[in-house]
Amino acid sequence: MPLFKSIRILILLTLLLGLAFYAQQQKLKSRSWTEPLQLVIYPINAANGDPAVDDYIRELDDSVFAPIDRFFAEQSRDYNLISRQPTLTKLGPVVTTQPPPAPLPSAGYAAIIWWGMKFRYWVYQNTPDSDSNIRRIRVFVQYRAPEKGKHLQHSLGLDKGLVALVQAFAAIEQDQQNNIVIAHEVLHTVGAGDKYAPYNSALFPVGYADPDQSPLYPQHRAEIMAGRIPLSENRMRMPDSLAECVIGEATALEINWLR
Repeated sequence: MPLFKSIRILILLTLLLGLAFYAQQQKLKSRSWTEPLQLVIYPINAANGDPAVDDYIRELDDSVFAPIDRFFAEQSRDYNLISRQPTLTKLGPVVTTQPPPAPLPSAGYAAIIWWGMKFRYWVYQNTPDSDSNIRRIRVFVQYRAPEKGKHLQHSLGLDKGLVALVQAFAAIEQDQQNNIVIAHEVLHTVGAGDKYAPYNSALFPVGYADPDQSPLYPQHRAEIMAGRIPLSENRMRMPDSLAECVIGEATALEINWLR
C-alpha cells in the first residue's frame, strides 16, 4: 500500500475516532444534569422574507422563552437532580440562510440520515463560533405567518449533535404553543422518544400524564413527548401552554433524570 494512501487512511481513522469521542462526551455531559444546559434559540424567517415575520422576530427577547426554563425547573423537582435549573434559554442571533428541507416523517431511513448529515453541516456553517457545544443545544426556529387551516411541517430534534429544527408560527398568541414544540424537540436531543401513535394519539400508559387516574378520562395534562391531552379514548386536544404539560417517568428515564 503506498505511503500516501496509508497516511490518508490513518488521518481519516483518527478524525472518526475523535468525532466519536467528542459525541460520547457530549452525550455524557449533556445528560449528567450537574449544571444547566444552554439552550440558544436562533430565529429564521422561513416565509420568503415576509416583513410581518421580520417584525415579529425583531420583537423577540429572552422573556418569550422563559416558560421553557420554568417548565424544566418545575418538572425536575420530582427527580432530585443536582442542578435545580436544568436549562438556561436565551435568544441568539437571527439566521438568514435556510436549512436543507427536512424529510417527511414517512421518508426512508437513508433519506433521514442523509438529511441529518446535511443539516449538521449547515448548523456548523451558520454557528461557527468558539462556544463549546458539550452543554449547548442549538435550536433553529423557522417562523412562518399563521394562516387559517395551515399546518406546519414536522419539527425535529437530533440526539447526536444537540441540535433541533423547530417549525413555528410568528404570532404572539402562538408563543406558548411554540414553546411546547421547542421543549419537546429539546428533549429529543437528550434522548427522549416520542410517546404518541399514528394520528397523534397518546400511547398508553407512557404518553399519559396521569395513567393511574380513575376514571382515566378526561386527562387534565399532557405528557410532553405525547403533546396531547386525552379527553376520551378517541378525543384529544393540544395543551395551551407548558403549564399543562409534564415530564413522565418514561421520559425522565430516557433523559437520565430517573436512575
